[in-house]
Amino acid sequence: MIVLLIVICEVGFWVLLAAGLAARYLLKMPRTGLALLLCEPLLEVLLLVVTAIDLKNGAEPSWRHGLAAVYIGYTVGHGHRTVKWLDGHAAHRFGGAPPPAKPPAYGMARARHEGRVWLGSLTAAAVASGLLLLAIWYVGDDGNTESLRGWITVAWRAAGIHGLIALSYAIWPKKAPAPETTETSDGADRASALSARDPEHVPDGLVRRPRQNEEQV
Repeated sequence: MIVLLIVICEVGFWVLLAAGLAARYLLKMPRTGLALLLCEPLLEVLLLVVTAIDLKNGAEPSWRHGLAAVYIGYTVGHGHRTVKWLDGHAAHRFGGAPPPAKPPAYGMARARHEGRVWLGSLTAAAVASGLLLLAIWYVGDDGNTESLRGWITVAWRAAGIHGLIALSYAIWPKKAPAPETTETSDGADRASALSARDPEHVPDGLVRRPRQNEEQV
């Protein structure tokens, strides 16, 4: 039942997101759209409540309960960024707003961006760990909580790997490509060099043609 509820919550997240954006920008009902978007956290609360009830009714703690906590943590850590990104594109596509700014691609600006994204993963691991510890405390010493403790390790391992990836952008910042020299400036430079050596043998394609009024003077 827990796995089925996680699937329902995931599908419901995208359904509410699409419905909220459609109401805001297609139906021109911003308040209704905002209300639909604010309903999304209720899915996470529902999942948490059902998980607690399942444990309360004597269900053996398993990977399913741990997965529910990790899913809630991920939504808390990264859900707002997903909603903001899609809202910006919907506003541009259907609401006439300017296109959303793209994240920086080079240098330390990219490193800072990756660091902010990593903070979302750190938040996700912290929230998941808190929920898992609550579940472990709720079950007590009489139940088998090994699977719940294993999910805490998984959450922090994922956050650590993401942190190393984000740190690599700061240690080895990605460099912007060098600007290309235009063909016109290249031709002018070659013409200047050739004319300086031998004015009589500059290729016609590199010689500046006089205007008609200049020829008549």
